[in-house]
Amino acid sequence: MEEPLKLLHSVVQAIHPLDNADWEALSAIWKPFSARRKEIITCAGETERYIYFVTDGVQRIYYLDDQNREATIVFTYRPSFGGIIDSVLMEVPSRYYYETLTPSTFIRAPYCEFKAIAYERPAIERMLRAGMTQTLSGILERLVEVQCFSSEDKFRNLLKRSPHILQLVPHKYLANYLGIDPTNFSKLVNKVRI
Repeated sequence: MEEPLKLLHSVVQAIHPLDNADWEALSAIWKPFSARRKEIITCAGETERYIYFVTDGVQRIYYLDDQNREATIVFTYRPSFGGIIDSVLMEVPSRYYYETLTPSTFIRAPYCEFKAIAYERPAIERMLRAGMTQTLSGILERLVEVQCFSSEDKFRNLLKRSPHILQLVPHKYLANYLGIDPTNFSKLVNKVRI
């Protein structure tokens, strides 16, 4: 099994173990994909057609309001799934952008093929549901942080969840993600140690 599929296999098995036949069916639909630094993979207004699995690089999903202000929603990096998940699952135009921050490599699967396999193989559908449940739990935690936590507490929680993030993601995007002024973010980087 080639390296990207081995990585995908380990993540899938951690979410919901699949037997060999289900894994063989699922692994057959993934193809390599790459993007340059600062490349928009999915634009707002486009319907996402792929499920991505990140094998290298860092990406972000962001929202752009009518005054051209950006709000970074999430970062993706090895080994995680990527893409505009609500657009792909509901098959509706995206409200968000999916952009690479560094040169990035992926394997990706067309959602139409993924959906067909999940329909035929209940274990794959259960794996998708388990993964979505974990994602929803993380989104709810993030909403509490955004609405209730101080800037320092948001920063501390980010470092607890992803201690390596300061080396992966440019600080201006982390400040935006946390809703902190870049100057205050720099102060937190120098002040807070986990």
